[in-house]
Amino acid sequence: MSGAVFWATFFIVFWLIFFMTLPFGVRPPEHPEPGHMPSAPERPYLWAKALVALVLAYGATWGIDWIIAAGWFDVRPKEMPW
Repeated sequence: MSGAVFWATFFIVFWLIFFMTLPFGVRPPEHPEPGHMPSAPERPYLWAKALVALVLAYGATWGIDWIIAAGWFDVRPKEMPW
């Protein structure tokens, strides 16, 4: 994969994994403050989840790049019959 395609793939994979990690470890507060949404998470740990998503997305993007480079999956268009 070229550099631009690699980073575009990484961007998409990162956001997919980041959104999948958001529900992990989230609990609503036992005693919510007045005026706050009772279902809002007490500690969302967004930085930790972003770091986990970053590492996993890099590995997944590298794997996608390796599979395409190995020829197991072809993303190039076939020759047109006309």
